[in-house]
Amino acid sequence: MLADAAYGTGQARQRLQAAGHTLIVKPPPLRQAVPGGFTVDDFTADAVASTVTCPAGHVVVLGRPQVSGARIAQFKKRCTTCPLRARCATSTTGRNINVHPHHDLPAAARRQAATDSAWQADYRRWRPPVERGVAWLVAHGNRRLRYLGALKNNAWLHTRAAALNLRTLVNLGLTRTDDAWTLVSAVA
Repeated sequence: MLADAAYGTGQARQRLQAAGHTLIVKPPPLRQAVPGGFTVDDFTADAVASTVTCPAGHVVVLGRPQVSGARIAQFKKRCTTCPLRARCATSTTGRNINVHPHHDLPAAARRQAATDSAWQADYRRWRPPVERGVAWLVAHGNRRLRYLGALKNNAWLHTRAAALNLRTLVNLGLTRTDDAWTLVSAVA
């Protein structure tokens, strides 16, 4: 399954993998608390021990699960005298790390996207045609829906997609001869 970063969350990845899909999903980007500093992937979360270890080696116990299932590791005073503070946190109360129930899935996806040449080749192979198709679909003011109601907009979308497919076939050499349509190969 090819998808953009919106489908790269841990919960979405877990559901798609459980459904038997092979994922070529761009992982969501990480934000750094400090430019050029550490990200959540630089911290080691241990779900079994319920701890998080920071890049400086400080170990903190995860807090109670929140409604969303996430647990927070609060480093608080450990950050005050930490030699890596300038690369880690700007907050006066120290760094907090949110560990979601599927924390390991996006982290593994980011590692795969950075190191797996087969994944990178598949992503480079399939992403441009998908983006091109979306660009054709929304070109010339077609980014917004034209009608009120799902039925009319669904009909418009299918008509637009059919017209774009027909244009592609004509550009590939589709011609009409004697009551039949034939696709003349561009390669002779």
